Amino acid sequence: MRIYPTMELQNGRCVTLDKGRLNDAMIWHVDPVETARSWAAAGAEWMHLTDFDAIEGRDTNAALVEEIIRSAEIPVQLAGGMRTREQVTHWIDKGAGRIVIGTLAAWDPNLVKELAKLYPDQIVLAVDVWQGLVMTEGWRTQSAFTPEAFIDAFAGIPFAAILITDIDSDMEDVEAQLGLISGLAQHSRTPIVASGVVRKADDVSRLAYIPNIAGALVGRALFRKTVDLKEALDMAQAAHEPVAQFQ
Repeated sequence: MRIYPTMELQNGRCVTLDKGRLNDAMIWHVDPVETARSWAAAGAEWMHLTDFDAIEGRDTNAALVEEIIRSAEIPVQLAGGMRTREQVTHWIDKGAGRIVIGTLAAWDPNLVKELAKLYPDQIVLAVDVWQGLVMTEGWRTQSAFTPEAFIDAFAGIPFAAILITDIDSDMEDVEAQLGLISGLAQHSRTPIVASGVVRKADDVSRLAYIPNIAGALVGRALFRKTVDLKEALDMAQAAHEPVAQFQ
């Protein structure tokens, strides 16, 4: 299982949000570029970056996002406001390792299928769930799709992964989140990346043993220092190492 240290940007600063409320951000007084480099130095193979300004249609963070992509020393999985073909291709051309798409998949599924085939293993489908239905537009609009139906609509498409967020229990109810995520992991043939589940190191071990969970985003816990990145990386790696059989 892969750990994705996660950074969220708003107005050029690292932030975390409670249930996606953009006007109620907790600001972390760290340098985004140096933080990304520190994650690479700790042994992370990827990082995840969400641009909250892009979700609102602003390019405030564009130069900073480019700098992080250039200097992070690990591939960047980029999310936020990817609502046109041009935005997706722009950021792939700028060097983003993967692009996360949610709202556009609900608006124009055929375009997203086309993009996934054009950029195999570079497109991640975001499935944000609230009260049993998929949310779009930065968790503001409830669609008519159940997460299972949404995933089924893209069966056989070569996504790099499907990113699952349970908004109902975001940062509150780990057991409920694990129930939803493990159910969708069983339902999907595409590997699942879990978001918002890791609060402490033990959560990494619990996730690692759920079939078809390929990764986990870890953001707020890193900034709060309730999770040490090196420890989380070691635990994720150790979870699937072969164990010698007793003779």
